[in-house]
Amino acid sequence: MGKITNEELLAAINTKFEEQITVFGDPYGLLTIETNTESIISLLTFLKTDATLQFIYLTDITAIHYPEQEKAIGVIYHVHSLVNNIRIRVKVFIDAVNCHIPTATPLWNGANWMERETYDLFGVIFDGHPDLRRILNVDDMTAFPMRKEFPLEDPNRVDKKDYFFGR
Repeated sequence: MGKITNEELLAAINTKFEEQITVFGDPYGLLTIETNTESIISLLTFLKTDATLQFIYLTDITAIHYPEQEKAIGVIYHVHSLVNNIRIRVKVFIDAVNCHIPTATPLWNGANWMERETYDLFGVIFDGHPDLRRILNVDDMTAFPMRKEFPLEDPNRVDKKDYFFGR
């Protein structure tokens, strides 16, 4: 058990960022909140520098693509307080066409590679990143492989016809 509960953590966040937090929940016991691009860095700074909370360990930065939503790209931060043994997930949803979000590299040096990976796979541009370039794919690649923008199978393949499988 942690020294701080999810309810206490949410109360501490709500005292400072009440208008900026839009959605919250705790699926599987992991407190999850949603905010906007304007307040993400101030929220992460508060979580890291607050003397009580001490979320000093950035576990992961990743993204998810929901093509059916208006704000299709979700950038997700997982942060861990080793002192209090509690984790939090912070989500920010942005437009898939203009997917810009401020960088978290001034807060955590480890965010550098995580943001480069998220850029490479999802196309999220982290404004202010010191070296935002592809890390896994070739430099001249124009697509982002983790986005759900492509058909799952080639419709022109002849070996995938239903009559080959008795359908």
